[in-house]
Amino acid sequence: MKLLKELCAVRATSGDEGPMKEFLLHYIETHQHTWKNQPVIHHGDEFQDCIMLVFGKPRVAIYAHMDSIGFTVRYGRQLVKIGGPRTISGYRLVGSDSKGEVECLLEVEEDGEINYIYHREIETGTPLSFKPDFRETATQVQCCYMDNRLGVYAALKVAETLEDGIIAFSSWEEHGGGSVGYLADYMYRKYQVRQALISDITWVTEGVKAGKGVAISIRDSGIPRRAFVNKIRNIAEESTVPFQLEVEGSGGSDGTDLQKSMLPIDWCFIGAPEKNVHTPEETVHKKDIQSMIDLYGVLMKSL
Repeated sequence: MKLLKELCAVRATSGDEGPMKEFLLHYIETHQHTWKNQPVIHHGDEFQDCIMLVFGKPRVAIYAHMDSIGFTVRYGRQLVKIGGPRTISGYRLVGSDSKGEVECLLEVEEDGEINYIYHREIETGTPLSFKPDFRETATQVQCCYMDNRLGVYAALKVAETLEDGIIAFSSWEEHGGGSVGYLADYMYRKYQVRQALISDITWVTEGVKAGKGVAISIRDSGIPRRAFVNKIRNIAEESTVPFQLEVEGSGGSDGTDLQKSMLPIDWCFIGAPEKNVHTPEETVHKKDIQSMIDLYGVLMKSL
């Protein structure tokens, strides 16, 4: 879990994915020689802070968003949410401005306004994120930003043996999305890829339990094409990988942006469930992490 711990420690709130991009590029460049196949690496101005890895002759793309929820310093001691973080007084937040490193406390007023407590004013516009405290037991891992550093981690593990496929590390998902449109367009035009798997993290609910396998989402706020979901279900059932089926009426992912695009892209969300969503205490069972990696490996060969 060393890599996952390192990923969780990188500060990369929506709109500020540059540090994660640099971390991933360094990791890929120093580890790809150990992978079964070496990918073509696409990045640069036309991809903004996103990265695309292309292996062999791709038929399917994995999308894993790099960004996290957090806060932006407004004026005085006010904070504005990035995405949908839980706000409880006492949460520790970290960041940096021109005066140096920052570690402050979140404070929620009676009227619901959110502020920070610190010995000085933090510069306006500074992004703040939860302070990581990575904990691991025999059965689970816990830290802030399992959503979606675990999705990135799973994609990197799949990359180790991937023969044909694309892995796209996307931006802005937690605060409205926007990058997968041009990533999908590039894949569609250059590689004719029309199938997408969303490597993201979902919720433990009354129907999706921790330790029972990765969740295949039949729907959330978006509804993927039933024929594609059924195809994935059939492949999963024929494998030995444990999985669960998820049905929700809310929530979204990079798949939601794909569905709203003008491209004929089939997509399906497949991810491990977590407890304590969007808090510093996000918790995932190790069995679900392994089944997520295993199922992606099966699907990238079979779709």
